[in-house]
Amino acid sequence: MTLCFLFQSASASDNLVSVHFKAPTAAHFRDLVRNASYDFGCRAAAHPTDDGHFKLHALLTEEQIAHVSKEYETIADISIHREIVKRAAGAPIGTGDRFKAGTVAPVGLGTQTSGSTISSIMNVGEIDSALKALASVYGVGTVTLPFKTFNGATQTAGFVGAGSDKSKYHLYLSAGMHARERGGPDNLLYWISDLLAANKSGGGLTYGKKTYTNAQVKSVLAAGIVFFPLVNPDGVTYDQSSGSLWRKNRNTKSGSSGSSIGVDINRNFDFLWNFKKYFDPSEAPASTSPSSETFAGTAAASEPETKNHVSLYDSFPKIRWFMDIHSAAGDILYSWGDDNDQTTTTTMNFLNSAYDGKRGVVGDSVYKEYIPSTDLANIQNVAAKTVAAMKAVGSRSYSSIQAVGLYPTSGASDDYAFSRFWAKSGANKVYGYTMEFGYSTNFYPTLTEFNQNILDTNAGFMDWALAAISVGLE
Repeated sequence: MTLCFLFQSASASDNLVSVHFKAPTAAHFRDLVRNASYDFGCRAAAHPTDDGHFKLHALLTEEQIAHVSKEYETIADISIHREIVKRAAGAPIGTGDRFKAGTVAPVGLGTQTSGSTISSIMNVGEIDSALKALASVYGVGTVTLPFKTFNGATQTAGFVGAGSDKSKYHLYLSAGMHARERGGPDNLLYWISDLLAANKSGGGLTYGKKTYTNAQVKSVLAAGIVFFPLVNPDGVTYDQSSGSLWRKNRNTKSGSSGSSIGVDINRNFDFLWNFKKYFDPSEAPASTSPSSETFAGTAAASEPETKNHVSLYDSFPKIRWFMDIHSAAGDILYSWGDDNDQTTTTTMNFLNSAYDGKRGVVGDSVYKEYIPSTDLANIQNVAAKTVAAMKAVGSRSYSSIQAVGLYPTSGASDDYAFSRFWAKSGANKVYGYTMEFGYSTNFYPTLTEFNQNILDTNAGFMDWALAAISVGLE
């Protein structure tokens, strides 16, 4: 049976068509996801269907659909479907500045009455204004980061809960790394505002069916939170103005037009960045093509956004737990992302050059990435509790899985965080996670979905932090 195209109703944004592949097993998709020119959203994720098969969502051009049809015409048991899309309009982007030049603090959903909603996604100026307001109203500390973006933006991070001693900060969260993944900065900033409002009032927090006491709020704050709400301001500015599903930053050094502009920041970190050297030749954990959505840049940490993100580990040397906030797959991902985990062969690790050219083939026995068994138990424990909280809010489906999933990645923020302990002398051990809120390739949520995402993620952040505290901050 040849690859079957069942064309249903179409949806497109800037010539991208939302589709899904369907196959009997997730393994059927491996050749597809090895093609770095295809856009599988934030990451390729195979989801089980009601009839026992699997779906793989993608965003393809008409030209790519035609190419896939021809290239896989002899492949059995795979079909591709245009998505049936009958959706309300995406949540609007805010206009003006609801935080009044940093004088009016954000008010999250966890401190409001049930059924309250937020009317629009923050624009880039409002994200900056919200952080300033948290500083002016609640005394949140801020750090001006050392590198300006390609378009000249100055980036700022916040820290709160553990006073002025930066060695007392153990939790680090970032958002807005991929420009089109709307709502990530909002999720983070509203959570911080909820913590501070509840701490001030002596109250607790409620996210749907999940509730938290004031004692739990105080415990999370006392752990010390570092937060970087907008990693990719140039990209988000462009995406919000164009509605083009833009993912990368806006660096034009490797290409000055169309899709050749920009670097995927989440493939630019210094973890097995030179994938041509480190990975099996059959794998494509990133791309060397500037036109690819996963273009890794010209060198590890070549991008100012990446450098700024990394600088926070040096400013706050005792960070133990890290969460990077993305959409849209409905998963919590934990290390490693370059290959399957294994806990027995210590020499089979990312620093051992004997395995160069062998990494990344999921499910084989040639290479699997070493992780100490205690570390694996710790990260799985916290991931499971995070997922349970997100599910409990409103019964949406989330899962906890190893980051490698269907295919390997290189240069990702979560693996970089975890790798520092072994790769950088004197670095603290950091457990790294990626939160994928929402549903596959649904980067522009409706207003209802946007508000549900805030509830889901904020409960997830709470249980992630509480579970991390339980495992240990030192």
